[in-house]
Amino acid sequence: MKRMKDPDNPKSIFGQKLIELRKIKGWSQERLALESGIARSYLGGVERGQRNIALVNIYKLAQTLDVSPATLMEPPTESAKNEAKSKK
Repeated sequence: MKRMKDPDNPKSIFGQKLIELRKIKGWSQERLALESGIARSYLGGVERGQRNIALVNIYKLAQTLDVSPATLMEPPTESAKNEAKSKK
């Protein structure tokens, strides 16, 4: 994972959580895009904290990843944060 540009930015926090959940599934961005019907380039921007994701897409991703939408809104785990910091 890449380091968050602004760890207090909700878009960055959401992106890190999305990366974490995607990697738990063992999926690439491309696989998540295909499974969810959301463009890979858009997902990349969301994961980097550059895109302000729509509520409809949060629900699509939650369903695809088999988690609740609320889970996507939680901060990433400490291990995910530490991994992001180690890849400066």
